[in-house]
Amino acid sequence: MKRLDGGSTVPAPLRGGIVALGNFDGFHRGHQAVAGRAIAQAHAEGKPAIIATFDPHPMRFFRPATPPFRLTTLDQRERLFGAAGADAMLVFHFDAALAGMSARDFAEHLVHAIGVSGVVTGQDFTFGKGRQGDTETLRTLGEELGFTTATVAPVADGGEVVSSSRIRTLLQAGDPRGAAELLTRPFAMEGVVEQGAKLGRTIGYPTANLVLGPYLRPRYGIYAVRGRLPDGRLLDGVANLGIRPSFDPPVELLEPYFFEFSGDLYDQTIEVQLIDYLREEAKYDSLDALTAQIAKDCDAARAALAQNPA
Repeated sequence: MKRLDGGSTVPAPLRGGIVALGNFDGFHRGHQAVAGRAIAQAHAEGKPAIIATFDPHPMRFFRPATPPFRLTTLDQRERLFGAAGADAMLVFHFDAALAGMSARDFAEHLVHAIGVSGVVTGQDFTFGKGRQGDTETLRTLGEELGFTTATVAPVADGGEVVSSSRIRTLLQAGDPRGAAELLTRPFAMEGVVEQGAKLGRTIGYPTANLVLGPYLRPRYGIYAVRGRLPDGRLLDGVANLGIRPSFDPPVELLEPYFFEFSGDLYDQTIEVQLIDYLREEAKYDSLDALTAQIAKDCDAARAALAQNPA
């Protein structure tokens, strides 16, 4: 699995590929359908299968004040694309130059720099300055410039289209199970474990502190979680996601406590999957009251995780 720069010339072994083109932030069931179509076509034709994405997200470029909303990092997408069967991830850096590129110029870039022989998109795909191009524009340009095009219909679930915005709404409502059904996996936040106040250690519940970074903020509260360590181990646990109202000053963190782990995770990158929402954050008047509630949360998390095996 290779990561390619969308602004550079693609190396010869990966030219002539079939490219799934979109943002693919969540890489949910709808995105997987587009990628799957491109990968199947690439395999049938004996060509490289490439999944393209944009970073930063176009919304971040055009509306920089937008609150954090990402569902995946580039590293997470790279792993997901590889697991789906892609040979490479192509990353277009979304900047002023790309935003100002006409639909024709972008199509020509796909041919000359990327070397595409085919492009697969969702039906709602738009491209070019001011979104001047759509799938019909892409088809016309493809016929002229020598690449095939295909579009994939939206995937529906429960009568509604599967979309990243729908997944964000579910997570903000405290429904990680519903989000997981659309993602085909738990929503997961990845980050480097940072030094904290180490208050958890004093009450017997040492946590790993992760800043939330560019991720969407799910509903604050207590979650049953699973953590993936750098060595691949998957650990059950419970986590506080929010501002820790029992402590001053309030700091926005994801703080998982893993049941069957003892060791040092500082400065290591871990991934924390949100499995089930247990309750809202609360403020406690004493450490004894907080400790008693954490014990109850651990029991509730173990029960929830037993119903959702890894």
